[in-house]
Amino acid sequence: MQEGDKQYGVDGAREKPVILNFWASWCDPCQQEAPELNKLAMKYSKVLDVYGINVTSQDYKPNAERFVKKYMLTFPVLYDLKGQIFDKYNGAVFPTNVLIDKNGIISEIILGVLSAEELEKKIIALTGS
Repeated sequence: MQEGDKQYGVDGAREKPVILNFWASWCDPCQQEAPELNKLAMKYSKVLDVYGINVTSQDYKPNAERFVKKYMLTFPVLYDLKGQIFDKYNGAVFPTNVLIDKNGIISEIILGVLSAEELEKKIIALTGS
């Protein structure tokens, strides 16, 4: 995955666990989740990476870019122009959150939105913090 010239890898061992957040700008639950995910990403930034992935193949990039600005997302946002990354994780609904541990192993795939409290519990379990 890449954003501009920067590459983002999630396979194999890594310093921190990561959440891949697949979203679309037209998705109401994604709009509800964005501010909470942003807060959690900042709160746990020392122990967790969060990568937002706009499934641009099912969205319109200018709308997605407006979404990023509107919610002032602080984590990297990548654009899945052909939907290939979403397909790799068998994405079916928005939002989809893929939790990946430090060893690069998928620990959970969450389809649909969770409350901020539920998501935080999963982050604590994933990061051991």
